[in-house]
Amino acid sequence: MRKSESAYDPDIHAEESGNAQRTIKEGMINGFQVINQVEAGLVDLARHTVSDTMKATGAVANEALTVASDVFRGVIAAAREAGLGLLDGTKSIAKGIIFGVSGVGGDVKGAAAQTARDAVKGAADVGADVAIVAKRTVDGIVEAAAQAGANVNEVARAAVNGAIEAAGSVGENAVKAVRGTLTSVVSGIRDIEGRVLPPRNK
Repeated sequence: MRKSESAYDPDIHAEESGNAQRTIKEGMINGFQVINQVEAGLVDLARHTVSDTMKATGAVANEALTVASDVFRGVIAAAREAGLGLLDGTKSIAKGIIFGVSGVGGDVKGAAAQTARDAVKGAADVGADVAIVAKRTVDGIVEAAAQAGANVNEVARAAVNGAIEAAGSVGENAVKAVRGTLTSVVSGIRDIEGRVLPPRNK
């Protein structure tokens, strides 16, 4: 007896299910590869922008903060024109800035604080979620500091302080959101918990 075309066939179902799983798996692998390439490209872009600008202008290391700030403000300007989705790359941009500043012998802690401030203020200016942008930015700063051989505790402290300071100019809700989000960022760094985050106001 011939099966109806609409009848459930467990063999066909299993085959199609397997195909779907393979398609999703391969798609995710390819997607992550593309994402990794984009992130690496953004890191390089920010790093080279900082170092190349310093070389082109003949700026000295203590002017790296101004250049770093200009780079991040460019990200915010792009997000304002092209869409907030561009802020998804703030982690990579922050990493590149720290690498760039470190590479020219600049003040890494100062760059960390300034980049975090610019991120929070910029996110607020364009109506983005300041806590999410702050977390991505500080994540990138901490990762870059570790890879660059900087003092991670001090750099993280500077970045968190900068983010919370900037949030204070946005409003109390922003301060609470940024503080709460950044607690999870620093909690995984040895000996940093309780020393990085500024004390809460009683």
